[in-house]
Amino acid sequence: MSTERRQFIKQTALASAGVLFSQVSWSASSYKRILGSNDRVRVGVVGFSDRHRDSHMPCFMNHYKELNFDVVAVSDIWKQRREEGAAAWKAKLGYDVAAYRNNEEMYAKKAVDAVFIGTADFQHALHAIEAVKAGCDAYVEKPFAETMADNRAALKAIKASDRIIQIGSQRRSGTNYHAAEAFIKSGKFGPITMVELTWNVNQPGRWRRPALVAQLKESDVDWKRFLMNRPAEAFDPRKYLEYRLFWPYSSGLPGQWMSHQIDTVHWFTGLPHPRSVVANGGIYMWKDGRRNWDTMTAVFDYGPLNDPATGFQVTFGARMHNGDERPAEIYYSNGGELNLITNQVSPRGGLTKKFAEAMQLQANLLPEMSLSNAEAVVASANTGGDTLTSNHVRNWMECVRSRKAPHAPVEAGYSHSIANIMTTAAARTGMKATFDEKTQEVMVGGKVFTL
Repeated sequence: MSTERRQFIKQTALASAGVLFSQVSWSASSYKRILGSNDRVRVGVVGFSDRHRDSHMPCFMNHYKELNFDVVAVSDIWKQRREEGAAAWKAKLGYDVAAYRNNEEMYAKKAVDAVFIGTADFQHALHAIEAVKAGCDAYVEKPFAETMADNRAALKAIKASDRIIQIGSQRRSGTNYHAAEAFIKSGKFGPITMVELTWNVNQPGRWRRPALVAQLKESDVDWKRFLMNRPAEAFDPRKYLEYRLFWPYSSGLPGQWMSHQIDTVHWFTGLPHPRSVVANGGIYMWKDGRRNWDTMTAVFDYGPLNDPATGFQVTFGARMHNGDERPAEIYYSNGGELNLITNQVSPRGGLTKKFAEAMQLQANLLPEMSLSNAEAVVASANTGGDTLTSNHVRNWMECVRSRKAPHAPVEAGYSHSIANIMTTAAARTGMKATFDEKTQEVMVGGKVFTL
């Protein structure tokens, strides 16, 4: 058995015993060897969203005492959410938490060392820039960026700083995903020939907030701050609260779901982005005024940028009107498949002896192998304190302490954003999208894709 495999089995056993997977292992004695390790890390909340309340909060509560972190501030431009956030954290922690009308107020007080960013999709990269300029580490939800201008600006600002940025791609903190990465990179899987990504639900209320929309008054929210660098538009409570349904505040299916899955392609292969993307779809079922599609298929060409004869295809399919909410990620080679639903490597679909010998070839069949018996992906809109997200939040907190690179650094967000923006460009124009490596721009029809 290889050293790598033995280490994986050891980590899986620890995860099964309740020890969360991380690149950094902590003990009380290890803290004493780190300068400033006894100092409390003060955390602020940028946007008291459903995602923060239902996922960040329980995950943080799993680890904050051990790692000496506290939430001390909530910044939200909506009065109701701001007050709810401060009250919710006070109820959890037992002390008053400061409430700020906006990020500038919070950062001006020098009140926080690190922040959770869980705002609208198009704001993540811009809020990350604000955080690092204020000297803060940040846990930044995905999608990282919805335009290349925001993507490049955030990458530049973060790389120019020494801040610890964790992109909220929690698959990178799963033992089964680390095992898949190791197996593929070992060469034992063989060249990837295709990847199928799917994410299907049957939820008319997914991304809808009708009851909350009725409570939102323009006088209680800073609409101009919400828009940030997006074109001026009249106040609309649906666009504020149901932003995932409305471009240019969100790309919808690519940004919300595909960003998780396409990130594994980049991680497992080391490729930074697709060579090209085409996409089709529409609003076929939920005709509720949304702008973003409820059904989509995108097809990607991946491979070395300097060798167009080598590569593989990736497909992403999503629908919101029929499905059981079990996202699928299946990697194929000539010898079989690696299935991240079942966490199994198998010879299914591999080249059998019968068909190989007919062409004077050798059979090619992968062994049956379990990646792990560890964490399942939780795909609901708010995942709660699921193990993957809890692992991921802990990894960020540990890296804030150690100053080591987290599982999902800013480059991961930059890459998944390129794929997302290429998909959006293909979907909105009906043309093939490519990427200009020199200018770092998404191109369609010979032109730069913009809002």
